[in-house]
Amino acid sequence: MNKIKKVAFDEHAEKYDSWFLENKNVLYSEAKLVAHCLQNAGSIYSVGCGNGLFEKILEQEFDIQIKEGLEPSKDMARIAEMRGIKVDVCTAEEANYRNKLYDTILYNGCPSYITDLELALSNSYKALKEGGKIVLIDIPKESGYGLLYNLAKAAGSWNHNLLKDVYPRNPYPIELVNQANWRTTHDKVEALKKIGFSDFSFYQTLVRHPIYSNNAIEEPIEGYDQGDYVAICAYKK
Repeated sequence: MNKIKKVAFDEHAEKYDSWFLENKNVLYSEAKLVAHCLQNAGSIYSVGCGNGLFEKILEQEFDIQIKEGLEPSKDMARIAEMRGIKVDVCTAEEANYRNKLYDTILYNGCPSYITDLELALSNSYKALKEGGKIVLIDIPKESGYGLLYNLAKAAGSWNHNLLKDVYPRNPYPIELVNQANWRTTHDKVEALKKIGFSDFSFYQTLVRHPIYSNNAIEEPIEGYDQGDYVAICAYKK
């Protein structure tokens, strides 16, 4: 994550938190997807843990413990530490994983904010135990949210005629949309394969159109061809 992206999250840490809390059905649909992918996950390290909101929910409501992670934004990391996570303030490209090995490494919602994803994934591969699992979760570029976000980014605002009446009532902050680089599911799978990951599985949520995604909490389902939030799970050989 470059300096601009760090600054964006430093300046808007509270806005990030409040957006999720104002979109609770989206939040819990995503949290259920993360929890589904972390069943029997063993020791977990969270890349791009942000302010620790998801980790807090996973602990309190799904009994999934995540106590270590990294986050480039100092403001976000400070909030995550208040929520009980030991945070390495660095980028995913710089990560040394405390010179430890983990059973599972989680990337939840952060791949689009990582400049050199292949380097980041290579670091993760080295930090996984033999047979360890990586969980890569994000908005695919080809999804409904991905297309809307890229259109808003190109327009520089949600207030554009092409976006009128087609985006959620309470959209993701444009300041954070502007810093993202969404990748297709195929691009992420190919990067994982190149590094040596195998035995892939896919899960998804937010299958409704983005306008309606906050109407109800969704359960995760298999696949990647319908959801606006997609998990790619793979293993170290």
